[in-house]
Amino acid sequence: MNLSELAHRANEEVGDVLQKALPDQVIAMASPILSANHIALYGVGREGLMIKSLAMRLFHLGLDAHMIGDMTTPHIGEGDLLIVSAGPGYFSTVAGLIKQAKIAGAQVLCVTAEQDGIVPKSADHVVLLSAQTMANDQGGDGSILPMGSLFEAVMFMFFEMLILHLRDAKGVSAEDMRAFHTNME
Repeated sequence: MNLSELAHRANEEVGDVLQKALPDQVIAMASPILSANHIALYGVGREGLMIKSLAMRLFHLGLDAHMIGDMTTPHIGEGDLLIVSAGPGYFSTVAGLIKQAKIAGAQVLCVTAEQDGIVPKSADHVVLLSAQTMANDQGGDGSILPMGSLFEAVMFMFFEMLILHLRDAKGVSAEDMRAFHTNME
């Protein structure tokens, strides 16, 4: 297969997963975000990079969003939301953070491809993106993309659709979002 054919197939795979998730999963994710005071986010590896992109866009919407591990992440508790990613259904660090958030009284939202995993089952809200992850990348009928790349690509596009939905729900313009962008680059 040439690169153009590979790109076409990868785009089709991402589109197929998004079609299954939209609009229901966006609406399911938007509600707890809109009702949260502080939003803390966490993910590992490449999923963590997609979660960071979501944190940045939530900030651009004027929401109080922070990445766990940053020195400026506030204390979370009642009325707050922890958003985590656990594509394969379990990461030990994510499980530990969920436990701490629940002790503090915060709600937890998990983005996953494996809704029956340990981490999603311990969350208050689950967003299901039915894509290949490293938990199921072995075998013949998988994605053209390696390992968990399909899930990660879907996360990015899904989060952008979420941001468009939240932007409309909050009445935020593109210019308003731009005003939150850093001028220190």
